[in-house]
Amino acid sequence: MTSFSPGFHGRGRRLAERLPPGQYPTESFPVLSAGPTPKVPTEGWAFTVTTEHGETRSWSWDDMMALPQQETVHDIHCVTRWSKFDTRWRGVALDAFLDGVETEAEHVVVTSYGGYTTNLPLADLRGGRAWVAHTYDGFPLSPEHGGPARLLVPHLYLWKSAKWVRGLRLTLQDEPGFWESVGYHAYGDPWREQRTWGD
Repeated sequence: MTSFSPGFHGRGRRLAERLPPGQYPTESFPVLSAGPTPKVPTEGWAFTVTTEHGETRSWSWDDMMALPQQETVHDIHCVTRWSKFDTRWRGVALDAFLDGVETEAEHVVVTSYGGYTTNLPLADLRGGRAWVAHTYDGFPLSPEHGGPARLLVPHLYLWKSAKWVRGLRLTLQDEPGFWESVGYHAYGDPWREQRTWGD
């Protein structure tokens, strides 16, 4: 665990003010996964948005790389209680994939290569709050951290930022994903310590 002096400041706010309750800061980037790491070549990667009516839109790797790219810096927080400040990513905002999609859905099931799923409110993926990230700290995202591309939803616990992302399924009802179905919180706000069903 890395400790910081009381007077250390970062990005305009003291680090203590950026640390959610129950978390500790680290400079490492621990690798935690629910199963084996899938190997997904970029030439075989695709990202698909499926509406509640079964309509689909898909992007190949080259299609995604042709979309507007954004550099973004965020603190990230894992439900296992570590937090990492000022992580640097590059990717495509979910707004670009959802632009023009007609839906009445309020919920999303995120799907991943390897079978992992997680659920989120659709509103949490819009408005510049979420990305499909393919670069971390200036380098292509490693498979251990979800490469070639992962979801990045930094305002929620990191299990919501699904590794090896392959698509979104828009739903009218909230459908628990992998961890949510075994007791993790449906939303996962680190500032409210929403770790499990009862939080």
